[in-house]
Amino acid sequence: MGRVIAIDGPSGAGKSSVSREVGRRLGFVHVDSGALYRIATLLCLRAGVDTSSDSSVAAFVSALPGGVAGYRAEDGRVKWLVDGEEPGDAIRTEEINSHASEVARVKEVRDAVTATLRSLVSVGDVIVEGRDITSVVFPDTPARFFLTASAEARASRRRLEQVSKGISGESEEAVKASLLKRDAIDSTRRYAPLKKSDGVIEIDSTDMAFDEVVEAVLAALPEDWRK
Repeated sequence: MGRVIAIDGPSGAGKSSVSREVGRRLGFVHVDSGALYRIATLLCLRAGVDTSSDSSVAAFVSALPGGVAGYRAEDGRVKWLVDGEEPGDAIRTEEINSHASEVARVKEVRDAVTATLRSLVSVGDVIVEGRDITSVVFPDTPARFFLTASAEARASRRRLEQVSKGISGESEEAVKASLLKRDAIDSTRRYAPLKKSDGVIEIDSTDMAFDEVVEAVLAALPEDWRK
């Protein structure tokens, strides 16, 4: 059974980049749980499922023969697979962004994703980032973090990321509005809302350099995990 570092937080807080670097330094496999919800959204849209209908989304996802996605651990990360291939930037489009919260709020979707994530301890030590990893998926791990930042900082980072990938023409203000909308949906959904649970270490990265955030996570891990 592998060890688990769990990192939650809102969009644009730096969860992915920090998790990848911490994982690289420690030899933990990086897991992007949010990609599973995006894949579920992609599959729903491809099938013409009305994502505003919880019952339609639940029925569709529950009927998927192989679950939301397959996976393999490779190159220091879990690679999510759809029909044997990584979906790549197909799950990072504005269309996916606009529907992902509707899909992610559905209990059956979250249950399916949680089951898949928990099965990953079989691949070894993992660092898992998402929105309910510390509260629902791995609430008992001794290494739980809530990474946050101001809306302005998060919007700036997300906009730069989108520009670098050539997948968005949104302004920074539009990105900020989208992030705040996602925050509201994620934190108020009935099932597994985004929240900072008791005992979780909070790191506000607004005024921190990237390496400072990474070092803060490493310093807060159980001592024998850092060796």
